[in-house]
Amino acid sequence: MRATGVTRFLPTLITSPFESFASCARTIARWRNPASAGIHVEGPYISPTEARGAHPPPHIIPASVEDFRRRQDAAEGRILLLTLAPEVPGALALIEHLVHAGVRVAIGHSNASPAQIRDAVRAGATLCTHLGNGCAPGLPRHPNLIWEQLAADELTACFIADGHHLPAATLKSMVRAKTPARTALVTDATAGAAAPPGRYGIGELEIERGADGRVVLPGTPKLAGSALTLDQAITRAVRETGLSLEEVWPMASTVPAAAIGASPAGRVVAEWDPESPSLKIVDVIGA
Repeated sequence: MRATGVTRFLPTLITSPFESFASCARTIARWRNPASAGIHVEGPYISPTEARGAHPPPHIIPASVEDFRRRQDAAEGRILLLTLAPEVPGALALIEHLVHAGVRVAIGHSNASPAQIRDAVRAGATLCTHLGNGCAPGLPRHPNLIWEQLAADELTACFIADGHHLPAATLKSMVRAKTPARTALVTDATAGAAAPPGRYGIGELEIERGADGRVVLPGTPKLAGSALTLDQAITRAVRETGLSLEEVWPMASTVPAAAIGASPAGRVVAEWDPESPSLKIVDVIGA
């Protein structure tokens, strides 16, 4: 990650049995690397429908303050961001609790109605986890949860600009709707990132990275994270949105940092070829 320009990040734990979650959370919490800004918990309070993506259905549960407290205790207070579906039972009460506790809340892996999205925003949700993904494959043209999140100025939207999660025209349109000031580029990177094609693991799942960089559950077209690196995300965003490097760079640095109440660390030295365009990370200083 450092070689691709990442100075701070959120290790992410997906839906899993509590015992497995607790073991992983303790390990990350005790790994005192300054690059780790905190833990992102994606699930288990998400939609059990197709919107769950690659998250294992048996471990998806209703939201509850009590269950979250167990997880935060296991993580030694290091959970900084939680992704949930606002329509699951107990979600709104949990959002309010999290906001009061200083934990950021993102909407994701959801099959919510527009009204439920608005309720989540009123309760304090401020982010969208990989918007345009983690939702039902067939949505009504309008209204739907994507339009609602694009329209909510309170929400900073995270996008996976790998060419697999979002087509170029979709990414361009969504960034225009949110504006660069409310857009964060994320990688959703798995062990297949910056690695050769083959089989890898994520939680209890086996995933497969193809030669084209697409990461799926083996034998299916279902996406299961990405093989994207941050320098690639910046390059692709410039190519596909028509924005300049100066406009896109904050989307991978100051915007996501502000969204979790943090600051970028260090300084990245890079070479930029505007003709290609392409980005090459030369060095990371002071991080």
